[in-house]
Order: sequence, then structure tokens, then C-alpha cells
Amino acid sequence: MPYTPPPDLAGMSLMEVAQAMHDRGLPPLDQWQPEHVGDSEMRIAADGRWYHQGGEVKRTAMVRAFASLLLRDEDGQHWLVTPHQKLSIEVEDAGFIATDVKCEDGALAFRLNTDDLVIAGPDNPLSVEGTAEEPAAYVAVRHGTRARLDRSTWLQLAEIALANGDDPSVSSNGARFSLLPA
Repeated sequence: MPYTPPPDLAGMSLMEVAQAMHDRGLPPLDQWQPEHVGDSEMRIAADGRWYHQGGEVKRTAMVRAFASLLLRDEDGQHWLVTPHQKLSIEVEDAGFIATDVKCEDGALAFRLNTDDLVIAGPDNPLSVEGTAEEPAAYVAVRHGTRARLDRSTWLQLAEIALANGDDPSVSSNGARFSLLPA
């Protein structure tokens, strides 16, 4: 079945974003306890590109499929998990890149480089690391993974914060997030 990406985030209502997230039908990684543990020989570069044995994975459908199996444990190790295997994967920064943001009805919706959609809130918090001169902003995605906001998305988020006054923070789904590094 051919993959049809969701429409541009700007053209979607918050209800449509929530429905698209629901319809994604992700596998229940947290319910699987595979016996075989190994190395995937894969890497996700800081810019979001995926590599296998040194060669870039260029098929979007493959990246999207692998991303649906991505989990990060309490120690920060990333894994690709199936019912039968748990394979380590090297991640240089974050498993995903947030490439767009939309603010609507008190919620911030993000589009990721995998066409996944995430609505920030208590279950998907925003965090900012680094320094004031070089901040690195992230939104929690699922199964311990997170997405780093690319530069344009970070600037969009800063504009949203500035539109709300001098407080360098944003709110989404009832949660407030500082845009200053912790």
C-alpha cells in the first residue's frame, strides 16, 4: 500500500492532528519482551538521517518503518524493538527532528522528519538544553524518544512565546514550558 503523508501542518486543525496521531497505529513496543538482543549496525545522525552499515537509508518508507520501532531506555540507549529482537542503534542527538510547529487552541502540534505528529503537553513535554547562546530544544515523542527542534521550528516557537509577552515560555495542553536552558 503506498504511503500518503499527512497534509501540511498549517492546513490541519488540532482535531485533525489528533486523529492522524491516532490513525498512525504504532506497534506496542512496551508490551514486547524479545529474547534476542544484538546490534542493528544502524545510526541516526544529528541531522536526522538514518544509516545502515555506513550507507544512508534513503527510502522514506524504510525510515518511517524503522522509526515506528524506536525506543529509548532509562540509560539513554536507543533500540529497534520487534517481538523477536531488540537491536541497539546509535543516535547522535535525538531519534527525530521536529520540522514544523503550529499553535492552536492552547496546544502546540509538531511535525517530525518522519511525518509523525506530536502534540506537546504533560505526556510529551518540551525541554531546552545547552546555553542561552546555543539552546537545543526537544519535544518528547514516544517510548522515551524525543525530537530536536530544527532551527526554523525553534524560531517559530520563540515567536509564539514572544507573542504572549516577555515571559520566555510556551503552554500546551495545560502544561507550561520554559524556553530557557535548564
